[in-house]
Amino acid sequence: MNSSRRNFIKSSAVALAGASLYGLYGCTGGRKNGGEMFFNISLAQWSLHKMLFANELTNLDFPLFAKNEFGITAVEYVNAFFKDKAKDQAYLSDLKSRTENEGIENVLIMIDGEGQLGNSDEAERKKAVENHYKWIEAANFLGCHSIRVNAAGEGDKAALKDQVVKSLNELCTFSGDYNVNVIVENHGGYSSNGEWLADTISTVGMSNCGTLPDFGNFIIDREKDVKFDRYRGMELLMPYAKGVSAKCYDFNEAGNETTIDFERMLNIVQSAGYNGYIGIEYEGSRLTEVEGVKAAKELLLKVGAKVS
Repeated sequence: MNSSRRNFIKSSAVALAGASLYGLYGCTGGRKNGGEMFFNISLAQWSLHKMLFANELTNLDFPLFAKNEFGITAVEYVNAFFKDKAKDQAYLSDLKSRTENEGIENVLIMIDGEGQLGNSDEAERKKAVENHYKWIEAANFLGCHSIRVNAAGEGDKAALKDQVVKSLNELCTFSGDYNVNVIVENHGGYSSNGEWLADTISTVGMSNCGTLPDFGNFIIDREKDVKFDRYRGMELLMPYAKGVSAKCYDFNEAGNETTIDFERMLNIVQSAGYNGYIGIEYEGSRLTEVEGVKAAKELLLKVGAKVS
């Protein structure tokens, strides 16, 4: 890496000096979106993926849209919507400027499509690890506390765990120079087995390695309908959580999620001592994406006030 690139990526380090991103919960801040609740609300970009894929909304415009449309001033990106921009200094500077000018916090970047960190082929595994480096650098520059990665690969539980542990160790060693956490979401396959993922993160044992527990992603094998109990999964993953994803699909007339008990989930989250961001991730189809995000926020505010 040349010196100008390194200086560019690390230029935000001074701004982060007062807050350790190695803490269990990353950036917590004040309760700016949640009043007196024990958590803040952020918006996961995937909630608006239909609009983004249809070019009705751009990645650059996403943060201000979140603020103006939903009153949410903390955002979580998905790299698919700026896949070729990780090393684009002008683009990242523009995005950072837009968020800083509007008082919007960049929370994390979800990384997909950069290779399997649990690949059984050593060369391919190493390539996948190296493909993530640029996103760690970009996250640092934008002020994000974490990148979210996937624990995907081949083999049985033990073999996959060994490969993923190696990759996470390498990523967390690299990210140590950038004050960025590397967090794993329960996102299909063995990663949706709460016991397996908790054991994997525990084995890594690095302070900047953790989880992004998702309320809804505990389906191990969709075709065979193999699932892990979502509430037990959250209990197992929360001790390592540096973020939380409030997955939601639909809401009844009372405004409650139809498949997930949000009160039970928030009690689990609070019992773990978590007080960081909970990101809305709406994936429903009955409501529009905008309607779904608004319904999810109202539910978090209602239940959050009760649990707090």
